[in-house]
Amino acid sequence: MISSREKIFNYAFLTLLAASVLFPIVYILGVAISPSTSGTLDLAHPQWSNFATAWQQAGFARYLRSSVIITGTVVGVSTVLAVMSGYAFGVLGVVGEKALFPLMLLGIMIPMESIIVPLYYDFLAFDLTDGYQGIILAHIGTGVSFGAFWMRAAFRTMPAGIAESAELDGAGSWTRLWRIYLPISRPAILTFVVLSFMWTWNDYFLSLILVADPAHQPLTLGLGTFSGRHLVQVNLLAAAAVLMSLPIVGLYLFFQRQFIRGMLSGALKG
Repeated sequence: MISSREKIFNYAFLTLLAASVLFPIVYILGVAISPSTSGTLDLAHPQWSNFATAWQQAGFARYLRSSVIITGTVVGVSTVLAVMSGYAFGVLGVVGEKALFPLMLLGIMIPMESIIVPLYYDFLAFDLTDGYQGIILAHIGTGVSFGAFWMRAAFRTMPAGIAESAELDGAGSWTRLWRIYLPISRPAILTFVVLSFMWTWNDYFLSLILVADPAHQPLTLGLGTFSGRHLVQVNLLAAAAVLMSLPIVGLYLFFQRQFIRGMLSGALKG
């Protein structure tokens, strides 16, 4: 039994923690609709046109198209590769798994900063810079390690008896994956989709190195360029930042239940 004093302390701590997380968000939203360009809050006279002004002056329509192309392709391909590799390592068992799987996990353990220089020159040699192909390939390569680890853990949490019963009934490996493993592991898959979308959409470092052509730059680089021109107009800068974060917030709210379920159950076993 938890005592009343412990309950009060827990609720007070969680309230303080929630306030510390929500305060910067609320403040940025307040600045975004404030008529003051200095960052001072003025909620008595909200100026909702800041969002339209920031969108037009930053030319976000072009950057948004690039972000949608890059993120959509990366999330789609990475999800397929994550499911396939997780199923192979977690259920089917591949030859040399004990050596191959730790080798694949190097993609999680090695920081991107340590390999970005040789990666850039390799992409430059194959003419993969300043376009969609290079940045998409780089994101897929960096995300497949985590995807394999995540889906392998998710598949291994499932009762082995279900798949064994289906195998006795004549179901092949593809049928078991499509009819049994994918429906049960839906929360884990959607969690990976949200995480992959967030990492790719928010990426700045890889895009800055691999994409110099403004016609192919994503929103993060567009926001960086916009902030350089409007550093003194804090309200427009805050409005632009809010606009860029809306897709991630919307995606999380839409898949909130599945995301929480996937985070709680998808990586309990490895």
